[in-house]
Amino acid sequence: MSDSSPMPPVRLHTEAELARDALSTPLLSRAVRLARWAGPGTRVDLAGDLVEEQYPAAVRELGLTGDDAEALTAEAWGLAVDCGLVDIVDEEAGTVTAGADLALLTGGSPHDVLTVWLGVLETVLADATVPDLDGLLEAAPDGGDTGLPAAGQDPELLPVDWDPEAEAEFLDDVLGNLYLLTVDEDGPGGPVPLPALAASVIVPDDMEEPSNDVLEQVSDAMMRLDDQFRLLEPAGLVEYQPLDEALLVDVDGDDEAAGGVGRESAGAFADDDTDDDTDVSRYGMVGLTPLGLYGLRARLLEAGYEAPAVGDLADKGADVLLDGTSWFGPRAARAETELWLGRHEPLVAARELLAAARGSDGGAPLRRLRCQQALSLVGTAAEPALREVLDDPELGGLARVWLSEHGLPDVPAPSEAMVFWLTIDTLAAQLAAEGNSDELQALVEGLAAQHGGFFAVAWRVDHPATADVLEAMGRLHPDKKVAKEARKAAFKARSQRGS
Repeated sequence: MSDSSPMPPVRLHTEAELARDALSTPLLSRAVRLARWAGPGTRVDLAGDLVEEQYPAAVRELGLTGDDAEALTAEAWGLAVDCGLVDIVDEEAGTVTAGADLALLTGGSPHDVLTVWLGVLETVLADATVPDLDGLLEAAPDGGDTGLPAAGQDPELLPVDWDPEAEAEFLDDVLGNLYLLTVDEDGPGGPVPLPALAASVIVPDDMEEPSNDVLEQVSDAMMRLDDQFRLLEPAGLVEYQPLDEALLVDVDGDDEAAGGVGRESAGAFADDDTDDDTDVSRYGMVGLTPLGLYGLRARLLEAGYEAPAVGDLADKGADVLLDGTSWFGPRAARAETELWLGRHEPLVAARELLAAARGSDGGAPLRRLRCQQALSLVGTAAEPALREVLDDPELGGLARVWLSEHGLPDVPAPSEAMVFWLTIDTLAAQLAAEGNSDELQALVEGLAAQHGGFFAVAWRVDHPATADVLEAMGRLHPDKKVAKEARKAAFKARSQRGS
């Protein structure tokens, strides 16, 4: 995720809803229960871990059973200590007391709760990038070199080829791509296949056919991510359907086939070549929760990315609203505008929007388009503001359109110059918003068909974007003769402005 361009706007749940989600996550809820359970008689060792004899009572407090009950309890206790829910009062005596952050969870605001949860998230993300030492030791053959310390050496040592910064950066890139794949116009998208997510980070954009080496990297990344998402799910960041372990071993027990299965699945997703009969869920499916969207957006903002949320502009000026929503999709722009309008009187809002829409800079046409869209949401109480700009060369055209669409009387007919200026302005806005889209091409074709002499007049229009618009029309129109007319008109417009 090296691109510094703005992220798509995300629609977040309210802080109250997100705080409830945070308090109900398995990791935080267990940590809170242990923090409340701890008292004067609770003892810890020098590392802050519960002493062995405390575990039976702690496990019972959490109501856990099974082989992993003690490990889950240790994880919850470690989280309570790391996140300030429990404070160690006397290291030598091993005594503890309730931490300051525990009070925030029980009596603080939703924002306080989310602040604590973000701390939990950072702790869990850091843990997820650390190799599974027990697993490495168990997997190593007798006498095999895992790169781990020998018995009796410092247990803090890790494999010599482990790069913590690279591991953290890899996971950040994966989560950033998951964020981009999740946020769309209709709200949070569905889960993403694990191979596709891994390939989005590993496979270069300009690689048409991934090499075997690249596919091997994707396969390895899938295995790492499978472990990491299993750790991140209890924190409430993701919903994860794990990789089907049957895919990792051949039906005849041939472990060597495991890598082949991984490469095959990685290749299919990297090439976007899965068929309709492929059960993609078997390869792992991951999706961000509403809480996860909130958490990743907070981390993106902290890292310096522009990651807007719908509602960010509701208390800003009309100029900020129009500029800020200029690159939003239609639904997000409408949602943001509705929130903004909800805080303004209709007539005052219309006047502010019209004033902010003026200008001859490159972004002005798109501002006027967003202004027109915003005004379509305002009732007839805005009529006086629109009539005030009927003679304005930049706003008179859209004012007439608005008044006519609302069926209001006494709308003066526009001059030919105003009609052409508004047409160029509208095309410039569409070009800025959508680029060379199919919709814009259809608009260009329809315009050229309806007005046979359009180009003979259009090149004379006194608009900063006239030449660019005509050039785009020449590029987009499928009829070679019409396209040539548009390019000739663009050349004339540039010559006129240069003279």
